[in-house]
Amino acid sequence: MDRARARSYGGAAMNQDQTPGTGLETVYFEAELRPHRSLGPNGFLVVMAVATGFGFAIGVTFMAIGAWPVLGFCGLELALLYVAFRLNYRDARRRERISLTGRGLRIQTLAPNGDASTWDAEPSWLRVEVENDRRKGGFIALSSHGRGTAIGSFLTLAERIEFGHALRAAIARYRAAPDSQAMTDLA
Repeated sequence: MDRARARSYGGAAMNQDQTPGTGLETVYFEAELRPHRSLGPNGFLVVMAVATGFGFAIGVTFMAIGAWPVLGFCGLELALLYVAFRLNYRDARRRERISLTGRGLRIQTLAPNGDASTWDAEPSWLRVEVENDRRKGGFIALSSHGRGTAIGSFLTLAERIEFGHALRAAIARYRAAPDSQAMTDLA
C-alpha cells in the first residue's frame, strides 16, 4: 500500500507513506494545512445581496420618515460587512506544508500576504505538543534543540489532537527506520 491514508485537517489532505520507496526518497508524512471556509463565492454573493436588500429597505424607510442619516449608516454597515468578508477570504490563503522524509522534517509556511518561510528540523529529537491555551488560542508546538515553531493555529482542538498523534506516529516510524538510525548516530 503506497499511500496508507489520506485525512483532512482544516480542509487539507494528509498523506502517509508507510513503506520506504525503492531508490526514491522515503516519505513518512506529508500534509498541507489550510483554514476552512464554509462560505464559498456563491454564498458570499447571496449574503451580500440579501444584506444589501435589507439595508436599502431599512435606509429608504427611515429616510421617508425624516431620519435620513440612517441611510448613510446602512451603507457604512454594508461596506464594513464587505471588508470583513474580504479579510476573511484573504486569511484563507494561509498554507502550512509539513513533510517528513528521510532527510528530516520541513515546514513551509505561506502567509496570506504571500510571504513564505521554511523551518527544518531533525526529527530524531523533535517534540510535538498540542497546546490549548485559551488566551493565546490553540496550536501544535514543535521544538528541537532550543528551536521551535507553532503550526495549526486555525485547526479545531480535535483536529490538532488527531494531527499531533499522526505526526508523532510518523516520527516514530522515522526513528525506527534503518537509514534514519545512521543519521542519528552521526549527530
